[in-house]
Amino acid sequence: MLVALGVTGGIGAYKAVEVARGLQKRGHEVAAIMTHSATRFVGPVTFEAITRRRVITDQFDAGMNADIEHIALASTIDLLLIAPATANIIGKLANGIADDFLSTLYTATRAPVLMAAAMNTQMFAHEAVRRNLDTLAARGVRFVEPGEGYLACGWIGKGRLAEPDEIVAAAESILRPPGPLRGQRVMITAGPTYEDFDPVRFIGNRSSGKMGYALAAEAAHRGAQVTLISGPTGLEPPQVAEVIQVRQAAEMHQAVLSRAADMHVIIMAAAVADYAPVRAPQKVQKGADTLTLVLHKTPDILGDLGHRRLASGRGPVLVGFAAETQDVVARAIEKRAKKHIDLIVANDVARSDTGFDVDTNAVTVIGAEGAESIPLQSKSRIAAEILNRVERFLVGVTQKSVEVSK
Repeated sequence: MLVALGVTGGIGAYKAVEVARGLQKRGHEVAAIMTHSATRFVGPVTFEAITRRRVITDQFDAGMNADIEHIALASTIDLLLIAPATANIIGKLANGIADDFLSTLYTATRAPVLMAAAMNTQMFAHEAVRRNLDTLAARGVRFVEPGEGYLACGWIGKGRLAEPDEIVAAAESILRPPGPLRGQRVMITAGPTYEDFDPVRFIGNRSSGKMGYALAAEAAHRGAQVTLISGPTGLEPPQVAEVIQVRQAAEMHQAVLSRAADMHVIIMAAAVADYAPVRAPQKVQKGADTLTLVLHKTPDILGDLGHRRLASGRGPVLVGFAAETQDVVARAIEKRAKKHIDLIVANDVARSDTGFDVDTNAVTVIGAEGAESIPLQSKSRIAAEILNRVERFLVGVTQKSVEVSK
């Protein structure tokens, strides 16, 4: 998710650097907006180095679209977080003053707003400041209360900016409210498998793992205890409970089946090879114009999970993927029935904008009640939409269990 981090002119501005880092560790993108006064405490280059984005410091930066940048950002952010929030910015926002980028962004966005106030004790207790805080609270703005202790001015009292971890936790509670996945054990597979046909060469596919990694990050953000089983990729793993690296389909089969009984949800997003070559003991030398490889079927991981659950009458919620190049939905429906799974996500990998190794996707989620299309968007957004449907399915399963037990 995208968080706009507003940094205003207070000594606590240095803590905003750690806030930005903490948000990123939880998988969020951060766009930093600094008031002119904030740049007197921390340099914009510090935030640029961390966020890898241009830091906005001026309402009227040169550029053809500079004057509407606040509108573009206002419509894309998931949260506006202001830390530290000085008495000055609190007064501006409460009274509708929009004379810089940050105050203009506040008036333009409809995203949730979270403020972490920081100021002198006397200022925080002043009637005008308290009235402004009440005004903002009445509009739905949420706050992280300042801490107590030694202040930069030398006084002791309430007014110190809250610690970065506390601010990040408050932001997370807004971005990821408690839901059905919280506390659930979720296994997600991602990436390709590589099947060796000699000590040098292998047969693989073009899967980058981006979709599976996005699902793992999103599930972790929702409070799930995530096990990510990944084939070979160049991606940095998200912050999850466990990451297991595998190479071949047989290794992934063993890793998944050995842990499946402990899971509440399993999402098979990996592009697992259907066939593997018989491995030659030495490098195959170039010779004839053609080369014949003998292929054998690899273990059907999703099918084995489905049949195991069917036989026992219990087990995790199963979600599969169907990457197809034609008759996409029809083949996915057939695959779902054949493998005895709950949901299947179908996507057309023949398209240049939804295939392998791209940052966008468009899918169709198919369950017992029919198919639902999700239009083209970033894979992180697609991951959120898929997990929304997984959560709805979990709620339905829980309700049915309650009804049966009555």
